[in-house]
Amino acid sequence: MHSRTAVVAVVLLGHAMLLPFTWAQNAGFVKSPMSEIKLTGDTFELYCDVVGNPVPEIQWWYAEINRADSFKQLWGGARKRRVTINTAHGANCVSVLGITRLTLEDSGTYECRASNDPKRNDHLQNPALSWIRAQATISVLQKPKINASDQIILSAETHAQPFTIWCNLTTTDNVPQESFWMKNGVEIDTTRTKNKDTLHRIKKAKADDAGEYMCVYTFEKAPNANTTIEVKAAPDITGHKRSENKKEGENATMYCKSVGYPHPVWTWRKLDGIFYTDIDNSSGRFFITNRDNYTELNVLNLDITTDPGEYHCNATNMIGTSGTTTILRVRSLLAPLWPFLGVLAEVIILVIIIVVYEKRKKPDEIMDDDEPAVPIKTNSTNNHKEKNIRQRNQK
Repeated sequence: MHSRTAVVAVVLLGHAMLLPFTWAQNAGFVKSPMSEIKLTGDTFELYCDVVGNPVPEIQWWYAEINRADSFKQLWGGARKRRVTINTAHGANCVSVLGITRLTLEDSGTYECRASNDPKRNDHLQNPALSWIRAQATISVLQKPKINASDQIILSAETHAQPFTIWCNLTTTDNVPQESFWMKNGVEIDTTRTKNKDTLHRIKKAKADDAGEYMCVYTFEKAPNANTTIEVKAAPDITGHKRSENKKEGENATMYCKSVGYPHPVWTWRKLDGIFYTDIDNSSGRFFITNRDNYTELNVLNLDITTDPGEYHCNATNMIGTSGTTTILRVRSLLAPLWPFLGVLAEVIILVIIIVVYEKRKKPDEIMDDDEPAVPIKTNSTNNHKEKNIRQRNQK
């Protein structure tokens, strides 16, 4: 018994001694930070993804331009809380360094250091042997100055009238290549030009023309520069489901779409008698999904008693409001049987009428079973013939 226990202990000890050699893995980069050129006021993020066993530790360091020997460790909240460091540990260690509201002083070399050496933080060890490193250079340039037109508010008075927005590149350290216009993040066709002064004209203003416009300038050796002009308008509902026909127990979907800017706040209500009742997601059967200029109401497990009626969607922003109505009809599960039941009822009624009519016939209208169906021939014809013969003989 003791010998068996000793054997098991030796085997377990052998496995324990082999585990570090079997599973140990030095730290290595899966994704390292990339160098970038940015403008003042912009934001940048550097990614560092490291694999190893045990899971490595990641640190971020910084050195000014042309001072590679003066690295200092970076911490979250540094530089007046403009620096953020988010790190996640799993099978890999992933860390993201972010800096907002960039200044010219943020230019420099940023270094991701990673190590899973147990003695990595021992001051007697050489860091160059304990830590692996990946660097990226961030160059921050002065953002060009762009003058632009003020925001525009479209109203009922300006409907169908033209409006113009413009930009003027006044100060830059680089020669611009060209400029173009974007609306809601999408480039507007046929707006590219090489002029520093650029404008965009709408001939007939409508709510669909509202949005976030951006004039963009491109440079050969610098990032694009841009500025934003907002064109605002009250919501205008351009599409909705006029009616929804469902059976009890099914699910119903109603929606509304609008144009206008800023994106509206959507609300749904149901008409109960002469009053409207607000709808939210707390009931467990009503679910509202809002996405910019679109809203959707889903009603689950329809009730034929309480759910039919008028549903009102409303869109509201700082400029105005708009609303429309959808009619929800809920049919009984027996509805498909009604035509068949109607025909069956007609047949039954017709049979009853026939039976009643037959029973109420008069007795003389009923044929006696003892009477022959065909009249019996008599000798009346022969008698007439004999009478005629006797008359002729008398003459």
